[in-house]
Amino acid sequence: MSEREAMEFDVVIVGAGPAGLSAAIRLKQLSAAENKEINVCVLEKGSEVGAHILSGAVVDPIALNELIPDWKEKGAPLNTPVTEDKFIYMSEKGSVRFPNFMMPPLMNNHGNYIVSLGNVCRWLATQAEELGVEIYPGFAAAEVLYDEKGAVRGVATGDMGIGKDGEKTANYEPGIELHAKYTFIAEGARGSLAKELIGKFELDKDSDAPKFGIGLKELWEIDPAKHKAGLVTHTMGWPLDSSTGGGSFMYHLEGNQVAIGFVVHLNYTNPYLSPFDEFQRFKHHPAIQPYLEGGRRISYGARAITEGGLQSVPKLTFPGGALIGCSAGFVNLPRIKGSHNAMKTGMLAAEAAYTALGENRSLDELSSYSEAYRTSWVYKDLKRVRNVKPLWSKLGLYGGLLIGGLDMWMNQLGIGLPFTLKHGKSDADTLVPADQASPISYPKPDGKISFDKLSSVFVSSTNHEENQPPHLKLTDPAIPIDVNLPKWAEPAQRYCPAGVYEVVEAEGSGEKRFQINAQNCVHCKTCDIKDPSRNITWTVPQGGGGPNYPNM
Repeated sequence: MSEREAMEFDVVIVGAGPAGLSAAIRLKQLSAAENKEINVCVLEKGSEVGAHILSGAVVDPIALNELIPDWKEKGAPLNTPVTEDKFIYMSEKGSVRFPNFMMPPLMNNHGNYIVSLGNVCRWLATQAEELGVEIYPGFAAAEVLYDEKGAVRGVATGDMGIGKDGEKTANYEPGIELHAKYTFIAEGARGSLAKELIGKFELDKDSDAPKFGIGLKELWEIDPAKHKAGLVTHTMGWPLDSSTGGGSFMYHLEGNQVAIGFVVHLNYTNPYLSPFDEFQRFKHHPAIQPYLEGGRRISYGARAITEGGLQSVPKLTFPGGALIGCSAGFVNLPRIKGSHNAMKTGMLAAEAAYTALGENRSLDELSSYSEAYRTSWVYKDLKRVRNVKPLWSKLGLYGGLLIGGLDMWMNQLGIGLPFTLKHGKSDADTLVPADQASPISYPKPDGKISFDKLSSVFVSSTNHEENQPPHLKLTDPAIPIDVNLPKWAEPAQRYCPAGVYEVVEAEGSGEKRFQINAQNCVHCKTCDIKDPSRNITWTVPQGGGGPNYPNM
């Protein structure tokens, strides 16, 4: 076996998203203020910073104001302030707009910005590099490294040049070990290393089950006459039934562009539901289609979203490192916002690590990070909405909307519910058997407003080196056909938004087999969350494989 090269750093950060880059910047700011040298490295699995970043996104600038107060002068790409909020309930043919005065004040987007979060991360990366942070895109952290006492001492990138058969090819290069005094995991929702660490150190033993949604998004260029920069629209209701959580967003950016997306909570029960196809038929609603007619779809993507909120946040620290951003799950679900909380938790972890390094500590637990989180505005942000998701899950759309909205108003007045509701089941456990569910007939896409999965994957610019072992691992290859197909009609065919999973029938014999088209994977992680047999494990592919989102 080839010996791996090792590099030494004070702090290694896995993931160049809002949390990871904010942590890196804060570390360098603190060291510069005291004229001290600190080595910070950020690993990014995308081919470039921002390539795998997918979010709505309407950003609350509260964390950015703290991190880089002069961000406007430095050219941060927050160019479109929100000018108007619309909240709409949709039936199949009609829609009703909620008066804005009825909405809890925290739902007001005044002072927020419509952005491409990928472009914001690209800009943050330039700020980090100017401060001396080393950023390595195209290098996926594939393995956690532990010392002899079990503390995390860094990560290793995956070996390159391993063929489909698992053997080394002529292009083989061993992975690189990155050793650190502290390691921050900032992979986003359902990251593979975070999943390992949460299990190994039992970080979730005192927290509720993690909950997720799948967010699907398209970027459109629309008719200038229909464009209104700064308009934010959220809908709920059709095409989802009242017992299935989710909704849509449409954000008007600059340059006649519109970000349109659909979120389905992954605790849905019908195995025949396809989040992708729900999104496609949603766009044909009379309140939505006119905006898109005559326009052009530019890009498509999908990503899991953390939805558990306060009660699902695991313990944040382990010996040698910490979870930051959506690796721990800080999304405020009613606001559909998490970037501000991700950035702030990265900053809090950076401050804890900087103090520890100044005390010549390493590989211990950064308990001051957890303490700082509990007294921060991130904790307050999540606490006041902590019951909204469980109320929606238990009472459905109408009851959840009424009681959840009332709870948010009460929290605004400082008299919210005095208890925290539990989420209950894991998202993998919510599907009912196929024989107890109604099949859903989805309309055929028209190629103008609605599209199929393969053409959508094409505009995501997804690419993986073909001669590599599949990064989607089955614990038992027999389960999809022997268990999932008869019991749940193999839901992977439908919950995957990229056509990765297929049940293929052989000609003549009629024998069925499970096919994995790993090259289509857009790294949403839904399969790792929703598979009812917990049989699929998402791991990082070689190199910078995956989507290449331009302005998502």
